[in-house]
Order: sequence, then C-alpha cells, then structure tokens
Amino acid sequence: MDKVNIEDKFSQFDEHWQPKIVGELNGQYVKLAKLKGEFVWHQHETEDEMFMVIKGQLLIKLRDRDVILNPGEFFIIPRGVEHIPIAEDEVEVMLFEPKSVVNTGDIQDERTLDTSEFL
Repeated sequence: MDKVNIEDKFSQFDEHWQPKIVGELNGQYVKLAKLKGEFVWHQHETEDEMFMVIKGQLLIKLRDRDVILNPGEFFIIPRGVEHIPIAEDEVEVMLFEPKSVVNTGDIQDERTLDTSEFL
C-alpha cells in the first residue's frame, strides 16, 4: 500500500488517449489519461465509465446533450450510452473503470488499446 501523487504520475507520460493504470480496487482500475483533440463516438455495453477532470476542460458529447467538465468535476456515463470525449486543449483526467473496459468500447480502430500500461 503506497500513496499516489497524481501530479507526479501525470509528469511521467505525454501520450494522449492512452490511459495509465495507477490503482486497482474492487475489480476496477483507477486510470490517468491526457486527452487532446476528438476521440471516437462509442459506447460500453456492459460497463459504466467515470471521467473526473483534474486539469483543463473536457466536453463529453452525448446524442441528446453536451456535458462540460471543469477541474474537480466528474461525470458517469451509464453503460450503453453513446458518447465522444473532446478536449480542445490538453486535459488531464482520472478514470474509474471495470478491468474489462476497452477504451473505444464497441468500436475497433487505431486508438483501441489491448491493455493499459501500469505506472
């Protein structure tokens, strides 16, 4: 059991859209990611997904509305809800996801990760 310094962990990588695992609890991963630009429309059929903004501003588009997240705010996307995260400028986020989550959900493309890296 070690404490985690979020700022230190973010300083260890620069890649966008490639979450890094920084913790594990109850079958869930705690991940940190840097986002910039537009991701892909996708959904997760069996898992909810939580985005918590640490730094920057994140736009999450849903089919029926937009959600803007600022530092210290989070949003839980229920399973089966199609969404696309968009970061005009670089955003640092913390994600809480079941271990089974594939980052691009039901879409397979060049951004799909087989596994996330542990930091």
